[in-house]
Amino acid sequence: DKADMADTTTVKGSQFNQPLLEFSGACAGCAETSYARLVTQVCGDRMYISNATGCSSIWGGPAATSPYTVNKAGRGPAWANSLFEDNAENGLGFFYGQKALRDRLEEKTRALLALDYTDEDVKAAGQAWLDTMSDAVANGEAAKKYVAALETVLNARGDCGCDACTLGREILAHKEFLAKKSIWIFGGDGWAYDIGYGGLDHVLASGEDVNVFVFDTEVYSNTGGQASKATNVGAVAQFAAAGKTMPKKSLAEIAMQYGYVYVAQVAMGANPAQTLKAINEAEAYHGPSLIIGYAPCEMHSIKGGMANCQSEMKKAVDCGYWNLFRFNPALKAEGKSPFTLDSKAPAGGYQEFLMNEARYSALTRAFPERAEKLFQENEELAKARYEHLVKLQELYA
Repeated sequence: DKADMADTTTVKGSQFNQPLLEFSGACAGCAETSYARLVTQVCGDRMYISNATGCSSIWGGPAATSPYTVNKAGRGPAWANSLFEDNAENGLGFFYGQKALRDRLEEKTRALLALDYTDEDVKAAGQAWLDTMSDAVANGEAAKKYVAALETVLNARGDCGCDACTLGREILAHKEFLAKKSIWIFGGDGWAYDIGYGGLDHVLASGEDVNVFVFDTEVYSNTGGQASKATNVGAVAQFAAAGKTMPKKSLAEIAMQYGYVYVAQVAMGANPAQTLKAINEAEAYHGPSLIIGYAPCEMHSIKGGMANCQSEMKKAVDCGYWNLFRFNPALKAEGKSPFTLDSKAPAGGYQEFLMNEARYSALTRAFPERAEKLFQENEELAKARYEHLVKLQELYA
């Protein structure tokens, strides 16, 4: 236990926290597991995961075992797999279930504190728990002290049958639900951009405190490499054998239009500090959060293989193929701009980046003229996207 060294606000400090994801059996170099592992280091001891069917449900829940683990206190992620079609709603159900249980515990706690003969230590611990109900970090410690105070008093009094003891025992019967849980909804772009988008939109629009992490591989990775709405112009995939002709869907900007959804685009290999900051901000935000992580996949056929996954993320950001930004509505109340563009201006080498992946370079061999046209369009769209993000930053400033 290195609690005195762990600090989830810094990249180095976060790595002193035990990762609660291990031995996943995913493809070597898989970006999805890197993101999920980091999330568990931030809040894994109190998180629930609703995982859409796809790669992350295969490495996340292989038969007869689980890569998610627990710490020495026996706490770790509670994981469940749901369908493409309803995973977001399933995750929202986790939230509502927790909320109903905690609302009941809050009601009982307020009743307990209102009794004149309730023990003073219990009153103090119970009030501290009430005061921190919406703060996941502080509430965990408050819940421990509240449980300890209740157990001490009840053990000393025995079964006297008074209202205070009755309420105390009813609260302890559900003590595992006292601490605020962190609800996470995991899935790939096939789920978030396509088949499960309606449910995802419904959940984001709910305004409830749930966190969504999308592993964006820009293709249906687990089912054989079909094109999705996240697939970019010119990429070769099933159902787009001659290169996709339509632009990538801007899921992040769609979500930003609500104005009350926390939204971030991240790429760990390009900027690990920004990735960690987005996870912490999403976890702390009292409302729906959406993080979209760029996740190079073996379907991309990167030169040199998936050992270069993290460096490929950096190349994608440096050339402007993928942009890093965060939209935090909570900053509005502080009089600050909610939008932060974390990417620098593209440094060039865009076409070289495309040619480093066989999903693009293959088109030059099959349809060279078409490839030239589509790749040029891809780059122009990327330039326009960055210019648009710069204007957004100026607009919100």
